[in-house]
Amino acid sequence: MSLKKKLTKLLDKRIGYHEPDKALMLIIGVIVIFGLISLSSASAVVAYDKFGDVYYYFKHQLQGLTIGIAAFIFFSRVDYHLWRKYAFWFLIGSIFLLLLVFIPGLSAHYGKARSWINVFGFSLQPSEFVKLSFLLYLAAWLETRKKSLHEISQGIGPFIAVLGFIALLMLLQPDLGTLSIVTATSLIVYFAGGGKKRHLVTICLVGVLALTAIISVKTYQQERFKCLLDPNYDSRGACYQINQSLIAVGSGGVLGRGLGASRQKYMYLPEVSGDSIFAIIAEETGLLVCIALICAYLFLFYRGYLIAKNAPDDFGKILAIGIVSWIVIQAIINIGGIINLMPMTGVPLPLISYGGSAILAALAACGILVNISKQTKLR
Repeated sequence: MSLKKKLTKLLDKRIGYHEPDKALMLIIGVIVIFGLISLSSASAVVAYDKFGDVYYYFKHQLQGLTIGIAAFIFFSRVDYHLWRKYAFWFLIGSIFLLLLVFIPGLSAHYGKARSWINVFGFSLQPSEFVKLSFLLYLAAWLETRKKSLHEISQGIGPFIAVLGFIALLMLLQPDLGTLSIVTATSLIVYFAGGGKKRHLVTICLVGVLALTAIISVKTYQQERFKCLLDPNYDSRGACYQINQSLIAVGSGGVLGRGLGASRQKYMYLPEVSGDSIFAIIAEETGLLVCIALICAYLFLFYRGYLIAKNAPDDFGKILAIGIVSWIVIQAIINIGGIINLMPMTGVPLPLISYGGSAILAALAACGILVNISKQTKLR
């Protein structure tokens, strides 16, 4: 062993470093590779129709994935404690990112939402990065307030104020899908950081009242809930996507039609490369593969839970549980919408759906999780 390697090994031992969680890295890699294969098949028809190239979305996803892998490697090697020093700036960055979509000339509209910006010909979704930046802020904030979270002025009061402001900016876009992920993740990390159960109950009640108020004034949100209760309410209009999704999932059966053999991707089902990709996966690969994919997400959560449990400090614990909660909650919301267990919200399937912003943010977060795993307390 060279002198450099010996010194590195001694240094790592002194500061508590060890091998990263290889099972975590393996499951992340499996989901990403499976996602590329699924995207290549699901997007082929629409890619050829729009761009004359069946691999258009696949090649663009590879570009985003390359940047995402670079981010993963970078964040996995940088000591996660460094990010605690910039907690306040992560909050400012979160607000700045959400304000970008309101700047004329920079904002890009897709349907009813203006959650994207155009930068040098590329579309970015700032709210995807807010999932990580706001989580970094909350983890650091909760660590410093652990002993005073029971006080309204030090705990639930500032927490609701900051989360409420972030929520307001997302509502103005509007982006209820991302808001639901950020809110649910924030509540989980608040509890993991020492928050009181009665505070969480209060926040949930306020959230339900706010959601009810939003739905009462937003017609298209009302339609989503009507489609949840009765997909035949407007099968050719508001409920069209959910009906086509259910057809795709149902026609896949136990073993699927076969990879590449989907019928719904032939311009029947909207957003086959984005938030509807799970329906194509179900149609082509069947129930058994879908169960395996869900188990993969749950295993990712389990490895993250173990990392959080053995993290060397509260910052690492809160951050780890927040990252895996975000990914799994997003997967639940996406899959739940596709099979009509909850309203469709338009969120991507993490690490699988097409979208450079989404996969970059998720892989950066996974890189931080890997770094925490390198510093866990060994038994």
